[in-house]
Amino acid sequence: MTISGMSCEHCVKAVTQAIRSRDPAAEVVIDLASGRLRATTTLPRDQVQAAVEEEGYGVAG
Repeated sequence: MTISGMSCEHCVKAVTQAIRSRDPAAEVVIDLASGRLRATTTLPRDQVQAAVEEEGYGVAG
């Protein structure tokens, strides 16, 4: 998925921690330049999206 609104490594850490707070074993990879998020997790997509949005970022695709 693509995340909008991230501008720094703090943003990356916040999103990563938000996902891992719901699934501690999640593997999260974020490319800050493109805003692309790839997460290997047992969480359904809607829960990953909710975690990202709760941190204040937008989600597309």
